[in-house]
Amino acid sequence: MKPVIDNQSGVPFYRQIIEQLKFAISRGELSPGDRLPTVRQLAVDLSINPNTVVRAYRQLEIEGVIETQQGSGTFVGSQAPEIDQLERRRMLDQILTDMIARASSYGFTPTDLLDGLRQLKEES
Repeated sequence: MKPVIDNQSGVPFYRQIIEQLKFAISRGELSPGDRLPTVRQLAVDLSINPNTVVRAYRQLEIEGVIETQQGSGTFVGSQAPEIDQLERRRMLDQILTDMIARASSYGFTPTDLLDGLRQLKEES
């Protein structure tokens, strides 16, 4: 699992990394003991400053979500993050707000979005 940075979202890059890793762990995409990319590698992959990755990893380590072992790397910790309903709702609201803003910049209405989502759901 590699985080994806959205330059248009207005959410700081380090917060995007934190949130995406927490959600990936809570969904079971990442398991305790899984190795995470090095700071340098993730920074290169995402085309961002390594200090941004350091900030995200440091916050996740403080929260007990990841563990850094000197000389071995950074790993998913044994303490899974708890994503409560409020946090899930906040994330969904952010995603929807971003989607509406982006769609409206192309001239689409919320009704167009709903119709498109319904059609995608039917097709899948």
